[in-house]
Amino acid sequence: MITLLHPTYFPSISHCIAMVHADELVFEVNDSYQKQTYRNRTNIYGANGLLSLSVPVIYSQKNRQLYCDIKIHNDNNWQALHWKSLLSAYRTSPFFEYYEDEIAPLFFSKEGYLMDFNFKCLETIFECLQLDLEFNKTTVFVKDIENAMDFRYLANVRKEKAYNFSAYTQVFNSKHGFLNNLSVLDVLFNEGPNALNYLQSQNLN
Repeated sequence: MITLLHPTYFPSISHCIAMVHADELVFEVNDSYQKQTYRNRTNIYGANGLLSLSVPVIYSQKNRQLYCDIKIHNDNNWQALHWKSLLSAYRTSPFFEYYEDEIAPLFFSKEGYLMDFNFKCLETIFECLQLDLEFNKTTVFVKDIENAMDFRYLANVRKEKAYNFSAYTQVFNSKHGFLNNLSVLDVLFNEGPNALNYLQSQNLN
């Protein structure tokens, strides 16, 4: 069965669980952009607990815009800030140095469009996970999908469910306990080559 998802910024663990269990993976690329979603946001585990990183975008609520047409607002130094935050959060994690050379280039070259950047992040994550996962993209927007697992809601912050995935060791466990369903970067930097096994062992039920 088809699994339908939005391409998001360094997708959450729940997103990645849906991906690794997909028989056929399809990304929605024809929808209108919505604020307060994970299209331009990801959550990591910082020294003070949950830290949300947002990619600034150029967006007008007056004119309905397609997600694929949303440009990144590159006038400020958001990439340097995100990379500094990742260094602070995961520099001492067991596998950060193992993946650093693959992740870092994403923060040192300007990207024009949010969706294009998200697909670059996604393909980098697939490489880090050594996950050979083919996918297709939608050709037209359909609100109510039949004969598919519609996981597009996973991108909506306001519709986010409280998942209870198996705990793994996180850098700041001793300070704040286990934080669930963060960016896939969290499980990657903490679990390393076992990250894919972890994702495959979890489910969204």
